[in-house]
Amino acid sequence: MKQLLNRLINHETISKEEAKKVLVNISKGDYNTSQIAAFLTVYMMRSITLDELEGFRDALLDLCLAIDLAEYNPIDLCGTGGDGKDTFNISTLSSFVTAGAGVHVTKHGNYGVSSKCGSSNVMEHLGIKFSNDVDFLKRSIDKAGICVLHAPLFHPAMKNVAPIRRELGVKTFFNMLGPMVNPAFPKNQLVGVFNLELARMYGYLYQKTDKNFTVLHSLDGYDEISLTGNTKTISNNTESMLTPEDFGVKVLKQEEIYGGDTVEDSAKIFMNVLRGKGTEAQNNVVCANAGMAIATAKQLEPKQGFELAKVSLLSGKGLEALNTLQELSKN
Repeated sequence: MKQLLNRLINHETISKEEAKKVLVNISKGDYNTSQIAAFLTVYMMRSITLDELEGFRDALLDLCLAIDLAEYNPIDLCGTGGDGKDTFNISTLSSFVTAGAGVHVTKHGNYGVSSKCGSSNVMEHLGIKFSNDVDFLKRSIDKAGICVLHAPLFHPAMKNVAPIRRELGVKTFFNMLGPMVNPAFPKNQLVGVFNLELARMYGYLYQKTDKNFTVLHSLDGYDEISLTGNTKTISNNTESMLTPEDFGVKVLKQEEIYGGDTVEDSAKIFMNVLRGKGTEAQNNVVCANAGMAIATAKQLEPKQGFELAKVSLLSGKGLEALNTLQELSKN
């Protein structure tokens, strides 16, 4: 590691194979915490290269506890996090609305590191059981249309990194990897990323796979469709710009999608929205993201997906998906 760190400190980059090997070595416990922290810090100071990102991704996919849910042809809605915007849990809420619209979801998530409340924080607060048991996960999709894949249960190799990430408390390259390493290897994916450079990298790497995907980045910095401005989208065959008008809604103000200061605040917003008591802004931003997931999975126009998401949310189908998952979690 010392040799590798010296190279990186001298502004050199590493190859895909070296990147893959260093993550495998981290998983084996070959390095001490100071070395791992220094390694993470390098990538806070400079951009990651395509080869490095691909190598890190390949290592995590090789090391993960893979789970076969291909029969459901699911989609994952996952953001990188790390955008520093402290929104409420838009992609997690959107996942339940998507499931309520009849599109199966394998939701990959984790506890918040650089944010106050990650996907797993709010799921845990609402009584969702985290499990890597395939029978429980299949039962969840069969009955609720969605299962929750809590990252630490599927990426045991990263147990050496988790406490360091928590102590650092800032965005690291693991934020960039999260959406890429869903252990169910879903063929459909809606991914939000925190900058335009990363959106292009994701687009390039995903075009080399058999995934049906849409990568999102709001130009004012969000890792999802925020409706506070325009959103860059990159999908299998096209790049385009989405505007709030494309969904037939008005532009939102940043404070309208703020997530509160605690997990309790986030959970309260979460339940209000699913119960039909959300604000118009909250409902619209959830339906825009769920709508893009539905549109990606079903090959529809964004507005068509948005309308199906609205039906799911306002008819209580999204809430039904959550209630079912909560019931299954008690057994």
